[in-house]
Amino acid sequence: MIIQQISVFLENKAGRAAEITKVLSNEGIDIQSFYIAESSDFGVYRLIVSNVEAAMAALRKAGHAVSLTPVLSVDCPNRPGSLTGILELLASHGLSVDYMYAFIHGDINRAIIRSKDIEACQKVIIGAGIK
Repeated sequence: MIIQQISVFLENKAGRAAEITKVLSNEGIDIQSFYIAESSDFGVYRLIVSNVEAAMAALRKAGHAVSLTPVLSVDCPNRPGSLTGILELLASHGLSVDYMYAFIHGDINRAIIRSKDIEACQKVIIGAGIK
C-alpha cells in the first residue's frame, strides 16, 4: 500500500533530531518508523507517523522545512530471504529502489520502499499477492 512519509530537513547539529521528536511527542503523535540520512552539513529525517496531517502542521508551526513523499509499505515477514524475494521481484520488472527501511509494529513487519515509479512497484507487489 502507498502511504505518506514525512521528510524533515535539518542542519547536522546536536539536538536537532530531538527537536523533531519533542514536537511530535507534545502533539501525541506516534513515530512508527524513521530513517535519518545525513551528510556533513544537513540531514533528512524520514518518518512514518500515526497522524500525518497533525505532524505536518506541528512541524511547520515549529519552523521546520517538511515535505511529503509517497512510499510503499510492503509485508516483509521476519525470516531469511523474504526481503530478497521482494527486491528480486521488483528488479525482474526493471524497477529500482531509491532507499528503504524497516517498519515494525507489534507482529507487523514491513519494508518501506521508495522508488521513482512507486505506482508500478505497487502494481507488481499486488500482482504477486504480497500485501
